Amino acid sequence: MRMPDTQNAEVFRLERAGVAQLLALRSPSDKSLVMIISLFILMLIIQSFKDSIGELTIILTMLIVSTALLILSADFFVVGAKCIARQFGIAEVIIGLTIVSIGTSLPEIMITGTAAVKANSTTATTQDLETLSDLAIGNIYGSVLVQITLILGIVVLYKPLEVRPSWLGRDGLLMVFSVLLFTLLLLTGGGLSRIEGAFLSIFYLIYISYLILNRNKIRAEEGELVDNIRGGLSWSKAAATIMIIVGLSMAIYASNNLIDSVLRLGSSLNLDEGKMGAIMGTSVSAVGTSLPELTVALLCARKSQGVAIGALIGSNITDPLLSVGIAAMIHPLAISSGAMMVTKAIIMPMTILGVITCTLLMWTDFKFNRLEGIMMIIYYLIFLTALILDQFGSLPF
Repeated sequence: MRMPDTQNAEVFRLERAGVAQLLALRSPSDKSLVMIISLFILMLIIQSFKDSIGELTIILTMLIVSTALLILSADFFVVGAKCIARQFGIAEVIIGLTIVSIGTSLPEIMITGTAAVKANSTTATTQDLETLSDLAIGNIYGSVLVQITLILGIVVLYKPLEVRPSWLGRDGLLMVFSVLLFTLLLLTGGGLSRIEGAFLSIFYLIYISYLILNRNKIRAEEGELVDNIRGGLSWSKAAATIMIIVGLSMAIYASNNLIDSVLRLGSSLNLDEGKMGAIMGTSVSAVGTSLPELTVALLCARKSQGVAIGALIGSNITDPLLSVGIAAMIHPLAISSGAMMVTKAIIMPMTILGVITCTLLMWTDFKFNRLEGIMMIIYYLIFLTALILDQFGSLPF
């Protein structure tokens, strides 16, 4: 059935708007602050009753609540930052290319950064250092794999997507290169040093600078004319500043509790202590911190044919460059001896293969159909199965 002309025009406008404009349409809910405060109070109540409730129940409840608080706090922080940027007259496209793109990866940044801070603590034991380092590294690989397989598969099942050749040629190849560069640095020299973390972060800033400096060219390639989007984010500077402070503070608090809950869950499941950080980081933690990308991708898929994949690609550039770069600058990261085999034999190769496979599938006809989405979901399930089999010693390595 043919759509009305007005609807056609709206779909066409959104299709040509790009990630920056579409994500800028998101406006904060008036209930966001109330929900953040409610979740914070709920966490305090749960912690006060931890002695009278079963340990596994407490762990699972704290895991869910802290994940929800982290996601809401990250979004609250991003909205406040966008408001401040607008108050200073910063162009919408720059806000989209910087604040919004980093914002969807803020949970990963917070988790890897918080793990590094905990590892840098003077009270951390050698085992703590190894587990937290494995968790930070595993969270990056896991997030990349979850987003490019499970989340993309779910989005494509919801609605098949078209891929912009200009995005794939620029950002798709950079996504593959970023994962390979992160892996190469991690495997050489015994891990990621502070200097290498700074290098990854600077590389990401160069990429962002390139997008900003070439924004007019990029918009011309997209056939896009971005006007200032008015309305929605009409908060004052004072209110926006409070949003930034509250959002960041609650995100830090939630990250600490999420890491503690993930590690406690690993212990309660009797996971191998040497592999626990890597396994939990690539599974539970990665899925939880990737929920913002799922939300944004589903929103984009409903509004536009091609933008959703661009949002996931952008996040998978941010994670192996900026997220892990910040963590390594806080405390050097290295794969522990206990997690070395599972990381080299399963986590690294399956993440790299998943990213390359996904890129090749998109490159064939610049489309991603439901069958390919099912294939990527199955691929992630195979990855989880491999982790489980390794835990029970059923794999020949």
